[in-house]
Amino acid sequence: MPPARKKQRTYDPAKIRAAVTAQFGHVAAAVGELGPERLALPSGLGEWSVAELCAHVAWIADSLAAGLSRPPAAVPELTVSEWPFATASLAGKISEAARETLTGAPLPELYERAAARLAEQLAANPGSRVLELWIGDMTLADFLVTRTVELVVHTDDLNRATGMDVPIDRQALAACTRLLADALALKAPGGSVEVRIPPFAVVQCIEGPRHTRGTPPNVVETDPLTWLRLATGRTGWAEALDAARVRASGERADLSALLPLMS
Repeated sequence: MPPARKKQRTYDPAKIRAAVTAQFGHVAAAVGELGPERLALPSGLGEWSVAELCAHVAWIADSLAAGLSRPPAAVPELTVSEWPFATASLAGKISEAARETLTGAPLPELYERAAARLAEQLAANPGSRVLELWIGDMTLADFLVTRTVELVVHTDDLNRATGMDVPIDRQALAACTRLLADALALKAPGGSVEVRIPPFAVVQCIEGPRHTRGTPPNVVETDPLTWLRLATGRTGWAEALDAARVRASGERADLSALLPLMS
């Protein structure tokens, strides 16, 4: 279980809604270009094919729309920065849902239907409410931020599996990066290590002497995509260090025992 709650970062709801819609649109456009050969490729995610990965992304949008169509829950049970720690228990259900989604219709039709349903439900729910979810009830604003993680991470999965260059919305990437950085700070509270993910996030974590002025003695710095891959288990800590995608200085600047945050 994650540590006790602390004050969490705030996000602009209008920007997050726009980011979620934009990123789903980017994936939808790319899926329309995929032929049978690339859809049959391994996704790099367990036994999923690229087709199953694409079906999962369609399900992400469709399940959000379905959640919005249900009556609201009473109170939130989970905050946005706690969400990564609750995802592991749902792996089996999510995999089953992806396969069921894929059998429902051809992928372009699935995406067209999911996009229309999502747009309709977001327009019908412009304000704040609590969603009843498998993972634990969350505010709509918080849950939409978690959708940026799902969409950005799986866009990166799709690009790496197929060699495509599907765009990643900047606002979606920023929200995704910040959420996972805050999750690290929640998992390992403290101030002895500064983790920098320019240009989007800086957090302090890990118990020990707290940095107050000047250059921190323990610093980890990486780029947003490498951070997302580390945080979700797509890349290992040693691999990222060896490839110079992570710079770590100081005796405490080793995050290997804390990663991945989710998988």
